[in-house]
Amino acid sequence: MTRTPHRFGKFAGASALALALAAPLGLAPIFANPAHAFFGGFGRIVYDPRNHAENILSAARAMEQINNQITQLQNEARMLINQASNLASLPYSALQTLQQNVDQTRQLLSQAQNIAFDVNQIDQIFQQDYANIPMAAPEAQLLADARSRWENTVGGLQDALRVQAGVVGNLDGQRAELSALVGESQSAVGALQATQAGNQLLALQSQQIADLVAVTAANGRATALVEAERAAAAEQGRVQRERFLTPGAGYQPGNAQMFNN
Repeated sequence: MTRTPHRFGKFAGASALALALAAPLGLAPIFANPAHAFFGGFGRIVYDPRNHAENILSAARAMEQINNQITQLQNEARMLINQASNLASLPYSALQTLQQNVDQTRQLLSQAQNIAFDVNQIDQIFQQDYANIPMAAPEAQLLADARSRWENTVGGLQDALRVQAGVVGNLDGQRAELSALVGESQSAVGALQATQAGNQLLALQSQQIADLVAVTAANGRATALVEAERAAAAEQGRVQRERFLTPGAGYQPGNAQMFNN
């Protein structure tokens, strides 16, 4: 009777030691992957921190993707706005004013007196009044031809002055158009508006070049008429001098009656 408690006491001590050694092995998975159980009205709910962290990371990645998509849509919208700005037409046009200036200069050139800017007419008049001075022409015809040439020269000089005056009159309008077009170019909202403003500036420059060509043509016409008149006058002087020096029939005596009786 005295040995039984000793056996049981020895066996109880060994069991307690075994349980103490096995306890860390059994509790290790619980600490590595902890889970907490909650008891509510709907049964048992298990909370897993690792699963919760993964869900948070997934939600953050989804939010980042949404932000990237929003940024992409904003960039596309900005690109479409820029494209619309580049396709916007310039609200200002100087074409009508430039055409009016060109038409005015052309009208002045078309009003050339006596000899117009026409090749056939120039050839005809020069052949008639400048290149051919016949020896047998009477003095009255020579004087009439000389006066016609003088009128052509004076008309050419007057036409040149009128064209010059018209071109100078266009300067104020050109200055205003230049200022307006430069302003439109600087405030252009897109590539198309800037290009159209540049094209209109080139058109303005072309109109100025056309005015310069018109002045040059009018001045050249006036100079050519002066030189042509000078050459024709020299030829007419030679003809008249030759006619004067050509021997005639000489003196022919005749009866002279001094008194009536």
